[in-house]
This record gives sequence, C-alpha cells and structure tokens, in this order.
Amino acid sequence: MIKYSDLNPAQKEAVIDDNPHLRIIAGAGSGKTRVLTMRIAYLIEQKDVDPRHILAITFTNKAAKEMKDRIAEMLKERGAGTFISTIHSLCVRILSEDIGALNYPKNFTIVDSDDQKQILKEAYRQLHIDKKDYAYGGMLEYIANNKCADISPSRALELASGEPKQVLRAKVYEYYATRLLSVYGLDFDDLILWTIRLFKTFPDIKYKWSKRFHYILVDEFQDVDHGQYTLIKQLASVHDRIYVVGDPDQTIYTWRGADVGIIMDFAKDFPDAKTIFLNENYRSTNNILSGANSVIKNNRMRLEKELFSHSGDGDKIIHKSLANEDEESYYVLKEIKKLYAEGYSYHDMAVLYRSNYLSRNIEKVLMENHIPYILYGGIRFYERAEVKDLLAYLRMITNKDDLAFIRTINTPKRGIGQKTIDNIHDLAKENGISMYEVIKNGMYAKNHEVFDNYVAMIEKWEAFLNDDGEMEKLFAMVLDDSGYRLMLESANETERLENVKALMDDLANYQNTMPEATLEDYLQNIALYTERQSQNDGEAVNLLTIHSAKGLEFDVVFVIGMSENIFPSRISMEEGLKGLEEERRLAYVAYTRARKRLYLTDNVGFSYVTQGSKSVSRFVAEIDEKCINHLNEKKKAVSLIFDEPINNKKQSYTLTAFKKGDLVTHAVFKDGVVLDIKDGILEIAFGYPHGIKKILASHPSIRKKGEE
Repeated sequence: MIKYSDLNPAQKEAVIDDNPHLRIIAGAGSGKTRVLTMRIAYLIEQKDVDPRHILAITFTNKAAKEMKDRIAEMLKERGAGTFISTIHSLCVRILSEDIGALNYPKNFTIVDSDDQKQILKEAYRQLHIDKKDYAYGGMLEYIANNKCADISPSRALELASGEPKQVLRAKVYEYYATRLLSVYGLDFDDLILWTIRLFKTFPDIKYKWSKRFHYILVDEFQDVDHGQYTLIKQLASVHDRIYVVGDPDQTIYTWRGADVGIIMDFAKDFPDAKTIFLNENYRSTNNILSGANSVIKNNRMRLEKELFSHSGDGDKIIHKSLANEDEESYYVLKEIKKLYAEGYSYHDMAVLYRSNYLSRNIEKVLMENHIPYILYGGIRFYERAEVKDLLAYLRMITNKDDLAFIRTINTPKRGIGQKTIDNIHDLAKENGISMYEVIKNGMYAKNHEVFDNYVAMIEKWEAFLNDDGEMEKLFAMVLDDSGYRLMLESANETERLENVKALMDDLANYQNTMPEATLEDYLQNIALYTERQSQNDGEAVNLLTIHSAKGLEFDVVFVIGMSENIFPSRISMEEGLKGLEEERRLAYVAYTRARKRLYLTDNVGFSYVTQGSKSVSRFVAEIDEKCINHLNEKKKAVSLIFDEPINNKKQSYTLTAFKKGDLVTHAVFKDGVVLDIKDGILEIAFGYPHGIKKILASHPSIRKKGEE
C-alpha cells in the first residue's frame, strides 16, 4: 500500500496525475527515484495496470536494480513482471526476438569496449597505424559519430576527399564494420540504431512492441540523446503515454550526445503535456542550495525553479583563495583533518575537480600525510601513460636505465620494433652493459641513424641540465625534441596534454620550493609517491571529477581549482554560450553533491595548462553573498618599496601597493602574477618558458599591468 503521507504535495501530484504526457522536473536531491517507483506502484495498485504493460527506462543497471527492489518491497509479488531496464538492455530484448527480419542471427554477439579495442588493434596492425597517433577513444568516437549520422564506411571514405588522416580513419571504420559483420556483432551504438531501423523498416514489429507497453516511464531524461528519444517515441506510438523525469540544470553529458533541448522542448512535442516541479530538496542545507540556485539562474536554457530545504540554513559555503596549488591542497588537507577530528568520516568527504589533471597536488598531499583516498573513474596522476612516458625520458637523462630506454625508444614511434628491442636487450646482457650503451657504442648493426639521433638528443639534454640546471626549460626541450608534444597535439589529445602541462608545473614547483634539489632527487621523490597506496578503501576520502560525482552525495564536498579557464574550462568557453551554460550546470551539480559543508578553493598562481595568470571563477562570484564566506582578508598586503639613491643623497622611499594576485609586466619576462611578497622581494609567476622568478619590488623593469 502506497503511503501518500510520505510525499510532499508536488511529489504526490507527480505520482497520481493522470495526464498521458507528464514531465517531472526533479531538482537535485528532490526524491525523484521515490516518485518514479511510487508512480509505477500507483499504476499497478490504484489503476490496476498489468505490470507487464509498464516499461521503465533507466540509464544505469544500478538504478534499474534499485527501482526493482523498491517495487518488490512495496508490492511484493504483485509488482513482478514490470519491465525495468536500461535502454540498451531493452534493445537486446527486442533484437533477440526480431532481428531475424534484418537477416541477422538472433544469437548475435554484443561487442563491449574491450572487444572494440581488440578490433581496432587488428585494424591498426593491418593498416600500419600506431595507437599513439590515433588514440582508440578518438577513433571509436569517430566511428560512433558516423554511425549516428547514418554515414556508411564507403560514404565516409568519399567524404574524406583524399585527406590522408581522414582516409585512414575511414579505412579503420570500414575494417571495424566488416569485422563486426563477420562475427555477427553489435556494439552499444548498434543496439539502438538497429532497433530504430527495425521499427522503421517493419511497422508491424514496431506495432507489436508499442502495443505491449501501455505506460513508458523514463528516468534521467535530461541525458537522453536523439537516437534514444526516437526509440522512446516509437515505443509509445500506440498507447501514447510517456512519463519523463529529469532536470535540465543537470544536463552535463552533451559531449556524449545528450541534448538539453529534448527535455526543454517536451511540451512542444506533446502540446497537452503537464509539467510538475519537484523543488523540495532532502539532501542539502539551504545555504548550499541558495548558492547553487544563484549560480544556475544565470543560464538561459533552463526551466525556472528554486530548490529549498526544511533542513535549516546550515553552515555557509566557504570560499578560500590560496597563493598556489600547494597551499590550496594543504588548506584542503587541514580542513579534512579538522573535520575528521570533529567526527566526520573520510568516506563522507569528497574532493571534486573539473579535470583529472587537477588531482595531482591533492593526491601528493594526502599521500604525504597518510590520509587514505580513493580515486574514482581515473588513473592516479603519476600512473597515467603520458606522465610515465615523460618521467622515463627524464630518467634517461639521469640514470639511462633499461626500463626507461624501452619505454622511450619508440615513443613517439621511430620505427623500432619489438624484435629490435629484444636484440638490443640480449646484446646488453651478453656484454654486461645497459641497452643505451649498446646503441651509443654502435654495437647494433641496424637503425644507426635513429639510434644516433636518440643518443644525441639525450646527451644534449644532459649537457643543458649540467650547464643551466633549470628543470622547467629542460622539460620543455624534452617535450619538443622527442616529438611528444607534437604527437599529442596531432592526435588532439587535450586531456593528456593537460596532464603533461601539469607535470611541468609539478617539476617547476619542486625546483622553486627546493632550489638545491637535483632532477634525480625529483625522480626519486616521485617514485616514492607511486609506491604508496591507500590501505583502507572503505574509510577513505573520495577524489573524483564532477562528471563522475553525478548521482552521488557526501556530507562534505571540496571543489578545487575554481579558477577562470579551468572551471569553466577554456575549451568549453570556446564553444560560446552553449559551452558556458554546460559548465555552469556542472558547477550546479558539484555544489548540490554536498549535504552539510561545501568548500570552494582556488589559487592565484600561474597556470601552465592555460599558460596564463589565474583569476577566481565566475561560478564563485555568482554565488549570493548571503550564503558564502570568503575567508581571504579584505585588507590588502602593502609592501614598502624603496627608490634607488640619487646623486648620493639620502635614500627616499615611496609606498607601493603591490599585493598577492597583482598582474604585473616585466621588461624581459612580460606578463606575470605576484605569488608572494617578502622583505621587498616579489615572487612572480611568468609565462612559459620563464616560470617563477624573485625580483626586487623597486626594480625599474617591473610594474603593475596597465600602469603607464
């Protein structure tokens, strides 16, 4: 029996309204899963609908299981037979029954991501493609985009117009499609596309399935793409009852095909549709909600709603600007320790960030202080392939060990195969020397030009390190001379480039913090980090991107890296208003993950990722001042700057308002940002390749940006 007393008025209306086309706009933490499952229970219990005539579409298997369990708890055996599944599972069910009409066997193979990569490996081998030049992820995205646009491999080849890279991609697509047919395979995109094609080609089959489902309910409707929406409408073509639940303010997967316009335009597709808003939040305090509300209301592409809670105002949102990434991470660490001492558990705390590369500093700080953590949805920073590749190059300068040699000799590719590497290894072992010494001494008969160039490159870097010693410049040389930067840029590997630039930042910070340290010291330090692992995954701080945090909630949330061009990201901003609004929705999702405490942090240092000075994110500035505490002192630091003595007269002085965060310009180093001021000395972060410099504040070459 449904307990309507457990529902607030809006939830109850959403459960019992009989309009055939209902759009439920369910704000974050508003109990949408409860409403959706009680809607199903209401149809069975009060409207006497046969459970087999109800279809509920979810977007994860976890959500499907949760709904099934709740229905079973409410209705016992009476709820059995309700079809609750992901849209892909539904397609498998339909195709398993009727794919024969398309001359395909019913026992077709479902090709998962590992299978897809295996097919690409075969294609790359046959077409002599190196995966470093064409990443699997990018190639699969290319294939999926062509499929969804109904572009066949032959048509893709025509559209390539002879451009070598596009022709190669089209040939991979052709191999991929042919290989799938040879094993009677369908990938996840095919499951939806083939079902749509089946229904379009055979109206009688569409009628059979549409007649079967009298009521169709769709969860997370804001994440639907056009193919999925087409299929949903096909399935509703007979009984024409569609119930959708979602939140346009949480549409954060447009890069996967989701279109916020689908949920926004639902009433245009179904003019009689009724919209019900679920605004009461059962997760967060009002200060957190008010902060999220005040940010998201700046978006134009949304339906107006205002989340509220009966949980009280709670603590205000905390915003803190720090001098650099290290200070930002140590501030988060300090707060984590304080909260843990107050009784919060580690697993109820989360550190969220816009991009994976931002985890680097917080990982280091937590490891240094023996705080257990779990990194969700990604690989630990120092274990990422591009980071390990470049650290191996740096090891070639200091150690020239065989493992570093093997990792770097053909990365980027230099035409050195595994057989050659094996032969060099055998020669090294026979002579009791390193593999590098084998090629340096000309002991291997083949590939002389490649190996001579490699040795010259390593020795050039070694000489530079001995003469100059500036690690950041050395790193830039390694990137350029090795071809690694070009390899990533050519493949449009934006995230990997961000990780590389973050590693450069790490190296520069290390040398600035420890000027006497050597490159070997740095590499040993990193090796220690990579050996440390969290011992207790059950009681550990959660580190994850905001995208990975969707659907989760924590007592305490830290959102780090709240700087312009980082969050919102520079790449998304280049898309104009559409990109900015998606970034703002991402901020809304991040803020509403917090139940009790929300911290926003940024740092005013120089960003090697964006190659510019940092400023506080607009997503901090947009928060209503009534619900946020900015912890930085409003009084600005003032430094006494003395003029140079003139004609041996008594030295005079002037008061100059240099302060942390000031944008400055230098006659040689150009634009920079003030990181710190001490004893009349400015610590300034300049752009690549200059890095961080310490300059006398009275020096005539330095002035505030914009001053004459």
